Amino acid sequence: MRMAASLKLLTFLVPCAFLVPVVIAFAPDLNKVWNSEALQNIKTVFVSIFLEAAPFLLMGVFLSSLMQWFVSEEMVRRLTPKHPVGGVLVAGLLGIIFPICECGMIPVVRRLMHKGMPAYIAVTFILSGPVVNPIVFTATLLAFPNHPEITIARMGLAFAVAAAVGGLVYVFVKRNPLRLPKAVVTEVKTHPGFKMASSHSHSHTHPKNWRSFFLHAGDEFVDMSKYLVIGALITACIQTFVSRSDLIALGNGPVASYVFMMGFAYVLSLCSTSDAFVASAFSHTFALGPLISFLVLGPMLDFKSTLMLLSTFRTRFVIGLSLAIIVLVFAGSWLVNILG
Repeated sequence: MRMAASLKLLTFLVPCAFLVPVVIAFAPDLNKVWNSEALQNIKTVFVSIFLEAAPFLLMGVFLSSLMQWFVSEEMVRRLTPKHPVGGVLVAGLLGIIFPICECGMIPVVRRLMHKGMPAYIAVTFILSGPVVNPIVFTATLLAFPNHPEITIARMGLAFAVAAAVGGLVYVFVKRNPLRLPKAVVTEVKTHPGFKMASSHSHSHTHPKNWRSFFLHAGDEFVDMSKYLVIGALITACIQTFVSRSDLIALGNGPVASYVFMMGFAYVLSLCSTSDAFVASAFSHTFALGPLISFLVLGPMLDFKSTLMLLSTFRTRFVIGLSLAIIVLVFAGSWLVNILG
């Protein structure tokens, strides 16, 4: 049903695309705007953000499809630690085994939650996985070769914040935070080649063939990539029209520097494998605490990931989760700055 609606929208938008050269030909002023420096910069930043994040999103989508194919609900329940402390600790270290960027983390976790993973373990994995993994560890070391304490502080604070948020979710969230309950998903995700159970059943089977695998992967990629496109476009506009000097001027002061770096990380929406090199450009401007707040908050919460979270979880849950992340990262980075 959703695929049919998308095809209808596509058939409407394709003829409209042919109007673009006509409008440009009859409006020289629009041609100047199209070739302006600002618009060229927007296109460059947008393409760079999308190309940086898309491979990790694609990796997460394929991993999600493999889990749908090979991992059963019984296996997830059997491997999930029963004690909440053990579950949080294991989820906080899963990124070492599955080094997935935040762009590809959400489709994987959504699939695991539909198979029975508790919400507090899933949230811990979402927050810690993009940071606590060997790829990000190596990238941070390369970005700050003379300051290994920054890498250690980043890994430690990311794990602590993810574990704390997971504990809060375990204590306060008593209902399934997913936007679509499992029964609805079994009704909506219907493709040729998928043999679905009825909406009253909590089990469904998929034929194990390559056609069903790529159908599932394609559906996941289309579903999540539209939020990545919107987030990348808005981020590119902000980076183009708000100068870095103006942003740095807003960061003067002991508290404002944390607010600026955290807001900067949210707006830039960089991949966790490359944000350390951006942070290194501010190493002579900001102290240790604001740098750590930038490096920890960005992979956990940025503009594009917020849209992707809203597509997966209920709005109230995402708001509470975002507030908890912001408060804990601010307090933790402040403490790191004092100790450092």
